[in-house]
Amino acid sequence: MAKQQKTNAMRILEQKKLPHRLNFYECGEFTDAVQIAEMLGQDPERTFKTLMCVGKSGAHYAFVMQGTAEMDLKKAAQAAGEKSVALLPVKDILAVTGYIRGGCTAIGMKKDYPVFLDETAMRYDEIIVSGGRLGTQIFLSPQTLLDATNGKAVPLRSE
Repeated sequence: MAKQQKTNAMRILEQKKLPHRLNFYECGEFTDAVQIAEMLGQDPERTFKTLMCVGKSGAHYAFVMQGTAEMDLKKAAQAAGEKSVALLPVKDILAVTGYIRGGCTAIGMKKDYPVFLDETAMRYDEIIVSGGRLGTQIFLSPQTLLDATNGKAVPLRSE
C-alpha cells in the first residue's frame, strides 16, 4: 500500500507524544462503524463513532459513542450545558469539522470543540476511532482520546 498522508488527528497525537497505532484499509465510500468493524474482524463494541451536534445556543459539540449504541440527545444536551442539541446535518460536517462523513474524528477538528466521550469507553483498554479520513483508524486508550481533545467521559447512551 502507498504511503499514507497524515491527518490532523495523526499529527496532534504525534506532537503530544500520545500512544496510539494506526490501521489503513480499503474503503471507497461511507460505511458505518459497525460495518467497518465486521469487515475488518474487529470488536464492534470497541469501535466508536463521532457525532457532531449543534446546541440551542448555536455552539458545536463532538460526542464520541460506541458504533453499536444510540446517543440520548437529552444526556448529550445536559453534558454540554445546553437546553437541547441536534445532530449536525451531514452537509455541514466538512465545513464545521474539516473532516468528511465517515472520516470524522474528535481529534484535530478545525476548531477545538468540546468533546464528550460516552463513559462506556472507559471499560476498554483500547478503542478504535476514525483516523480523519475514510480507510483510516486510530487505536488508542479512552484516556488518550480525552487527553488529545481535553474531553470528558460522560453518560450519553440511550438505555
